Amino acid sequence: MTEVIIEQIGPDLFRTEIPLPRNPLKATNSYFIKGEERNLIVDTGMNQEECKFAMQTALKKLDVELKKTDFFITHLHADHIGLVDRLQEEGSVVYFNRPDAEILGIENIWQLVCSLSGKHGFPVDEIEKAINAHPGQRYIPQNTLDYTLVDEGKIINYGGYELHCISTPGHTRGHTCLYEPHLKWLFSGDHILGDITPNISTWRVDDNPLGQYFKNLDKVYNMSVDLVLPGHRRLITDCRKRIEELKEHHSKRLAEVLAVVKSKNFCCAYDVAANISWDLVVDDWNDFPLLQKWFASGEALAHILYLEAEGKVERIMNGEIMGFHAV
Repeated sequence: MTEVIIEQIGPDLFRTEIPLPRNPLKATNSYFIKGEERNLIVDTGMNQEECKFAMQTALKKLDVELKKTDFFITHLHADHIGLVDRLQEEGSVVYFNRPDAEILGIENIWQLVCSLSGKHGFPVDEIEKAINAHPGQRYIPQNTLDYTLVDEGKIINYGGYELHCISTPGHTRGHTCLYEPHLKWLFSGDHILGDITPNISTWRVDDNPLGQYFKNLDKVYNMSVDLVLPGHRRLITDCRKRIEELKEHHSKRLAEVLAVVKSKNFCCAYDVAANISWDLVVDDWNDFPLLQKWFASGEALAHILYLEAEGKVERIMNGEIMGFHAV
Protein backbone atom coordinates (compact mmCIF):
# COMPACT_ATOMS: atom_id res chain seq x y z
CA MET A 1 0.00 0.00 0.00
CA THR A 2 1.26 3.50 -0.82
CA GLU A 3 1.72 6.18 1.80
CA VAL A 4 -1.42 8.19 2.48
CA ILE A 5 -0.87 11.91 1.88
CA ILE A 6 -2.66 14.29 4.27
CA GLU A 7 -2.44 18.07 3.96
CA GLN A 8 -3.95 20.65 6.30
CA ILE A 9 -5.62 23.44 4.36
CA GLY A 10 -7.32 25.42 7.11
CA PRO A 11 -8.48 25.07 10.72
CA ASP A 12 -9.93 21.56 11.06
CA LEU A 13 -9.86 21.14 7.26
CA PHE A 14 -7.68 18.50 5.62
CA ARG A 15 -7.12 17.06 2.15
CA THR A 16 -6.18 13.42 1.74
CA GLU A 17 -5.35 11.65 -1.51
CA ILE A 18 -7.32 8.44 -1.94
CA PRO A 19 -5.37 6.39 -4.52
CA LEU A 20 -7.14 5.05 -7.60
CA PRO A 21 -5.16 1.94 -8.60
CA ARG A 22 -4.65 1.33 -12.31
CA ASN A 23 -6.51 4.53 -13.14
CA PRO A 24 -5.02 7.50 -15.05
CA LEU A 25 -6.63 9.89 -12.57
CA LYS A 26 -4.19 8.49 -9.96
CA ALA A 27 -6.11 9.71 -6.88
CA THR A 28 -9.24 11.43 -5.61
CA ASN A 29 -8.98 14.35 -3.23
CA SER A 30 -11.13 13.64 -0.20
CA TYR A 31 -11.68 16.55 2.18
CA PHE A 32 -12.18 16.14 5.93
CA ILE A 33 -13.78 18.83 8.07
CA LYS A 34 -13.58 18.13 11.80
CA GLY A 35 -16.37 19.55 13.94
CA GLU A 36 -17.16 19.47 17.63
CA GLU A 37 -20.38 17.53 17.14
CA ARG A 38 -20.22 16.16 13.57
CA ASN A 39 -17.50 15.77 10.95
CA LEU A 40 -17.92 16.04 7.18
CA ILE A 41 -16.11 14.12 4.43
CA VAL A 42 -16.37 15.48 0.89
CA ASP A 43 -16.05 12.62 -1.66
CA THR A 44 -14.66 9.18 -0.87
CA GLY A 45 -12.84 7.37 -3.69
CA MET A 46 -13.92 4.11 -5.30
CA ASN A 47 -15.33 0.97 -3.76
CA GLN A 48 -11.92 -0.71 -3.77
CA GLU A 49 -9.84 -2.16 -0.96
CA GLU A 50 -6.96 0.24 -1.70
CA CYS A 51 -9.33 3.20 -1.33
CA LYS A 52 -10.79 1.83 1.87
CA PHE A 53 -7.32 1.28 3.35
CA ALA A 54 -6.30 4.86 2.54
CA MET A 55 -9.53 6.22 3.99
CA GLN A 56 -9.18 4.18 7.18
CA THR A 57 -5.57 5.34 7.56
CA ALA A 58 -6.61 8.98 7.17
CA LEU A 59 -9.47 8.57 9.63
CA LYS A 60 -7.07 7.17 12.21
CA LYS A 61 -4.40 9.83 11.66
CA LEU A 62 -6.94 12.63 11.89
CA ASP A 63 -8.80 11.04 14.83
CA VAL A 64 -12.12 11.15 12.97
CA GLU A 65 -14.85 8.80 14.20
CA LEU A 66 -17.20 7.53 11.51
CA LYS A 67 -20.10 7.37 13.96
CA LYS A 68 -19.86 11.17 14.15
CA THR A 69 -19.30 11.72 10.43
CA ASP A 70 -21.52 12.83 7.55
CA PHE A 71 -20.70 12.87 3.81
CA PHE A 72 -21.11 15.26 0.91
CA ILE A 73 -20.83 13.70 -2.56
CA THR A 74 -20.22 16.14 -5.41
CA HIS A 75 -21.44 13.80 -8.17
CA LEU A 76 -22.29 10.25 -9.13
CA HIS A 77 -18.97 9.00 -10.52
CA ALA A 78 -17.48 6.01 -8.74
CA ASP A 79 -14.24 7.77 -7.79
CA HIS A 80 -16.31 10.20 -5.70
CA ILE A 81 -19.26 8.17 -4.39
CA GLY A 82 -17.98 4.60 -4.54
CA LEU A 83 -16.89 4.06 -0.95
CA VAL A 84 -19.60 5.94 0.91
CA ASP A 85 -21.81 2.94 1.68
CA ARG A 86 -18.85 1.19 3.36
CA LEU A 87 -18.11 4.24 5.49
CA GLN A 88 -21.50 5.51 6.60
CA GLU A 89 -22.82 4.36 9.93
CA GLU A 90 -26.24 4.52 11.50
CA GLY A 91 -27.17 8.18 11.72
CA SER A 92 -24.73 9.31 9.01
CA VAL A 93 -26.12 11.89 6.60
CA VAL A 94 -25.14 11.52 2.93
CA TYR A 95 -25.74 14.80 1.09
CA PHE A 96 -26.24 14.27 -2.63
CA ASN A 97 -27.79 16.10 -5.55
CA ARG A 98 -31.19 15.20 -6.92
CA PRO A 99 -30.46 14.67 -10.67
CA ASP A 100 -27.54 12.29 -10.07
CA ALA A 101 -29.53 10.37 -7.44
CA GLU A 102 -32.30 9.89 -10.01
CA ILE A 103 -29.81 8.50 -12.54
CA LEU A 104 -28.39 6.03 -10.03
CA GLY A 105 -31.96 4.97 -9.31
CA ILE A 106 -32.66 3.94 -12.91
CA GLU A 107 -33.13 0.18 -13.12
CA ASN A 108 -30.89 -1.56 -15.67
CA ILE A 109 -28.99 1.69 -16.31
CA TRP A 110 -26.03 -0.10 -17.89
CA GLN A 111 -28.23 -1.97 -20.37
CA LEU A 112 -29.59 1.42 -21.41
CA VAL A 113 -26.05 2.79 -21.80
CA CYS A 114 -25.12 -0.23 -23.95
CA SER A 115 -28.03 0.43 -26.28
CA LEU A 116 -27.27 4.15 -26.58
CA SER A 117 -23.55 3.71 -27.26
CA GLY A 118 -24.21 1.28 -30.09
CA LYS A 119 -26.37 3.86 -31.83
CA HIS A 120 -23.39 6.21 -31.98
CA GLY A 121 -21.10 3.78 -33.75
CA PHE A 122 -19.31 2.16 -30.83
CA PRO A 123 -18.46 -1.36 -32.05
CA VAL A 124 -21.13 -3.74 -30.81
CA ASP A 125 -18.61 -6.52 -30.10
CA GLU A 126 -16.67 -4.19 -27.77
CA ILE A 127 -19.52 -2.61 -25.80
CA GLU A 128 -19.93 -5.39 -23.24
CA LYS A 129 -16.16 -5.50 -22.65
CA ALA A 130 -16.11 -1.74 -22.11
CA ILE A 131 -19.04 -1.87 -19.69
CA ASN A 132 -17.50 -4.73 -17.71
CA ALA A 133 -14.24 -2.77 -17.36
CA HIS A 134 -15.94 0.56 -16.60
CA PRO A 135 -15.18 1.83 -13.06
CA GLY A 136 -18.69 3.27 -12.86
CA GLN A 137 -20.04 -0.26 -13.12
CA ARG A 138 -17.38 -2.04 -11.06
CA TYR A 139 -16.68 0.30 -8.16
CA ILE A 140 -19.96 2.03 -7.26
CA PRO A 141 -21.69 1.50 -3.89
CA GLN A 142 -23.17 -1.96 -3.63
CA ASN A 143 -25.91 -1.02 -1.17
CA THR A 144 -28.89 1.29 -1.54
CA LEU A 145 -28.16 4.67 0.01
CA ASP A 146 -30.59 6.90 1.87
CA TYR A 147 -29.59 10.33 0.57
CA THR A 148 -30.34 13.73 1.99
CA LEU A 149 -31.00 15.51 -1.30
CA VAL A 150 -29.62 19.03 -1.70
CA ASP A 151 -30.47 21.75 -4.19
CA GLU A 152 -28.94 25.09 -5.14
CA GLY A 153 -28.60 27.36 -2.11
CA LYS A 154 -28.78 24.68 0.58
CA ILE A 155 -26.39 25.59 3.44
CA ILE A 156 -24.65 23.05 5.64
CA ASN A 157 -22.38 23.93 8.56
CA TYR A 158 -19.42 21.90 9.80
CA GLY A 159 -16.33 22.82 11.80
CA GLY A 160 -17.09 26.54 11.65
CA TYR A 161 -17.39 26.49 7.84
CA GLU A 162 -20.57 27.72 6.15
CA LEU A 163 -20.94 25.63 3.02
CA HIS A 164 -23.35 26.69 0.28
CA CYS A 165 -24.44 24.15 -2.34
CA ILE A 166 -23.77 25.46 -5.85
CA SER A 167 -25.38 23.52 -8.70
CA THR A 168 -22.88 23.10 -11.57
CA PRO A 169 -24.20 20.57 -14.13
CA GLY A 170 -21.99 19.62 -17.04
CA HIS A 171 -19.57 16.94 -15.89
CA THR A 172 -22.71 15.15 -14.66
CA ARG A 173 -26.34 16.24 -14.82
CA GLY A 174 -26.42 17.17 -11.13
CA HIS A 175 -22.81 17.99 -10.25
CA THR A 176 -22.75 20.20 -7.14
CA CYS A 177 -19.94 22.23 -5.57
CA LEU A 178 -19.62 23.65 -2.05
CA TYR A 179 -18.77 27.32 -1.56
CA GLU A 180 -17.52 28.96 1.63
CA PRO A 181 -18.43 32.65 1.11
CA HIS A 182 -16.45 34.07 4.04
CA LEU A 183 -13.19 32.49 2.92
CA LYS A 184 -14.12 32.46 -0.77
CA TRP A 185 -13.19 28.80 -1.09
CA LEU A 186 -14.81 26.43 -3.59
CA PHE A 187 -14.89 22.65 -3.23
CA SER A 188 -15.18 22.09 -6.97
CA GLY A 189 -15.41 18.32 -7.37
CA ASP A 190 -14.75 17.71 -11.07
CA HIS A 191 -16.27 20.98 -12.26
CA ILE A 192 -12.88 22.72 -12.23
CA LEU A 193 -9.61 20.78 -12.24
CA GLY A 194 -6.10 22.18 -12.49
CA ASP A 195 -3.76 19.76 -14.23
CA ILE A 196 -6.35 17.84 -16.22
CA THR A 197 -9.54 18.70 -18.08
CA PRO A 198 -12.87 17.41 -16.75
CA ASN A 199 -14.46 14.90 -19.10
CA ILE A 200 -17.69 16.26 -20.56
CA SER A 201 -19.48 13.39 -22.23
CA THR A 202 -22.84 11.79 -22.89
CA TRP A 203 -24.58 9.03 -24.82
CA ARG A 204 -27.97 10.78 -24.73
CA VAL A 205 -29.08 12.97 -27.63
CA ASP A 206 -31.67 14.93 -25.63
CA ASP A 207 -28.86 16.53 -23.67
CA ASN A 208 -26.31 19.31 -24.11
CA PRO A 209 -23.79 18.79 -21.30
CA LEU A 210 -21.12 20.99 -22.83
CA GLY A 211 -23.59 23.86 -23.08
CA GLN A 212 -24.43 23.33 -19.41
CA TYR A 213 -20.75 23.15 -18.56
CA PHE A 214 -19.95 26.47 -20.26
CA LYS A 215 -22.93 28.10 -18.50
CA ASN A 216 -21.75 26.89 -15.10
CA LEU A 217 -18.13 27.81 -15.73
CA ASP A 218 -19.45 31.34 -16.30
CA LYS A 219 -21.50 31.05 -13.12
CA VAL A 220 -18.40 30.30 -11.05
CA TYR A 221 -16.35 32.88 -12.99
CA ASN A 222 -18.73 35.54 -11.71
CA MET A 223 -18.31 34.39 -8.11
CA SER A 224 -15.52 35.59 -5.84
CA VAL A 225 -13.25 32.55 -5.44
CA ASP A 226 -9.77 32.79 -3.90
CA LEU A 227 -9.05 29.05 -3.62
CA VAL A 228 -10.39 26.04 -5.51
CA LEU A 229 -10.29 22.66 -3.76
CA PRO A 230 -10.75 20.24 -6.68
CA GLY A 231 -11.61 16.56 -6.80
CA HIS A 232 -8.21 15.63 -8.26
CA ARG A 233 -4.64 16.90 -8.25
CA ARG A 234 -3.44 20.28 -7.00
CA LEU A 235 -5.32 23.17 -5.42
CA ILE A 236 -6.01 26.15 -7.72
CA THR A 237 -5.30 29.73 -6.67
CA ASP A 238 -6.40 31.54 -9.84
CA CYS A 239 -9.92 30.31 -10.51
CA ARG A 240 -10.77 32.69 -13.35
CA LYS A 241 -7.57 31.98 -15.24
CA ARG A 242 -8.24 28.25 -15.03
CA ILE A 243 -11.82 28.72 -16.24
CA GLU A 244 -10.54 30.67 -19.23
CA GLU A 245 -8.10 27.84 -19.99
CA LEU A 246 -10.87 25.23 -19.77
CA LYS A 247 -13.12 27.20 -22.11
CA GLU A 248 -10.27 27.67 -24.57
CA HIS A 249 -9.57 23.92 -24.51
CA HIS A 250 -13.18 23.10 -25.38
CA SER A 251 -13.34 25.83 -28.02
CA LYS A 252 -10.35 24.27 -29.78
CA ARG A 253 -11.94 20.83 -29.47
CA LEU A 254 -15.18 22.12 -30.96
CA ALA A 255 -13.30 23.53 -33.96
CA GLU A 256 -11.53 20.20 -34.41
CA VAL A 257 -14.77 18.23 -34.18
CA LEU A 258 -16.49 20.52 -36.67
CA ALA A 259 -13.61 20.12 -39.12
CA VAL A 260 -13.96 16.33 -38.96
CA VAL A 261 -17.73 16.47 -39.49
CA LYS A 262 -17.28 18.83 -42.45
CA SER A 263 -14.86 16.39 -44.06
CA LYS A 264 -17.46 13.61 -44.26
CA ASN A 265 -21.03 13.26 -45.50
CA PHE A 266 -21.94 11.10 -42.51
CA CYS A 267 -19.99 11.06 -39.26
CA CYS A 268 -21.03 9.33 -36.02
CA ALA A 269 -19.52 10.10 -32.60
CA TYR A 270 -17.18 7.09 -32.74
CA ASP A 271 -15.84 8.26 -36.13
CA VAL A 272 -15.24 11.76 -34.76
CA ALA A 273 -13.38 10.43 -31.72
CA ALA A 274 -11.16 8.34 -33.97
CA ASN A 275 -10.16 11.38 -36.03
CA ILE A 276 -9.38 14.09 -33.47
CA SER A 277 -6.29 14.56 -31.30
CA TRP A 278 -5.94 13.18 -27.79
CA ASP A 279 -3.24 13.38 -25.15
CA LEU A 280 -2.56 9.63 -25.12
CA VAL A 281 0.85 8.67 -26.51
CA VAL A 282 -0.17 6.06 -29.08
CA ASP A 283 0.43 5.68 -32.81
CA ASP A 284 -3.22 5.68 -33.86
CA TRP A 285 -6.81 5.09 -32.73
CA ASN A 286 -6.45 1.30 -32.93
CA ASP A 287 -3.87 1.44 -30.13
CA PHE A 288 -6.20 3.27 -27.72
CA PRO A 289 -7.18 1.27 -24.62
CA LEU A 290 -10.81 0.21 -24.88
CA LEU A 291 -12.03 2.37 -21.99
CA GLN A 292 -10.29 5.42 -23.41
CA LYS A 293 -12.12 4.84 -26.70
CA TRP A 294 -15.33 4.75 -24.68
CA PHE A 295 -14.68 8.02 -22.87
CA ALA A 296 -13.39 9.70 -26.03
CA SER A 297 -16.52 8.74 -27.99
CA GLY A 298 -18.83 10.07 -25.29
CA GLU A 299 -16.84 13.31 -25.19
CA ALA A 300 -16.99 13.60 -28.98
CA LEU A 301 -20.78 13.25 -28.87
CA ALA A 302 -21.05 15.99 -26.22
CA HIS A 303 -19.15 18.35 -28.51
CA ILE A 304 -21.24 17.36 -31.54
CA LEU A 305 -24.47 18.04 -29.64
CA TYR A 306 -23.17 21.48 -28.66
CA LEU A 307 -22.49 22.21 -32.33
CA GLU A 308 -25.96 20.96 -33.19
CA ALA A 309 -27.49 23.35 -30.63
CA GLU A 310 -25.49 26.13 -32.28
CA GLY A 311 -26.97 25.21 -35.67
CA LYS A 312 -23.62 24.13 -37.16
CA VAL A 313 -24.37 20.43 -37.65
CA GLU A 314 -27.51 18.34 -37.93
CA ARG A 315 -28.24 14.70 -37.26
CA ILE A 316 -29.06 12.06 -39.86
CA MET A 317 -29.73 8.34 -39.52
CA ASN A 318 -28.08 5.50 -41.40
CA GLY A 319 -30.13 2.52 -40.34
CA GLU A 320 -29.86 2.41 -36.55
CA ILE A 321 -26.68 4.51 -36.43
CA MET A 322 -26.97 8.23 -35.75
CA GLY A 323 -24.54 10.43 -37.59
CA PHE A 324 -24.13 14.12 -38.32
CA HIS A 325 -23.19 16.37 -41.18
CA ALA A 326 -22.28 20.03 -41.35
CA VAL A 327 -25.00 22.55 -42.14
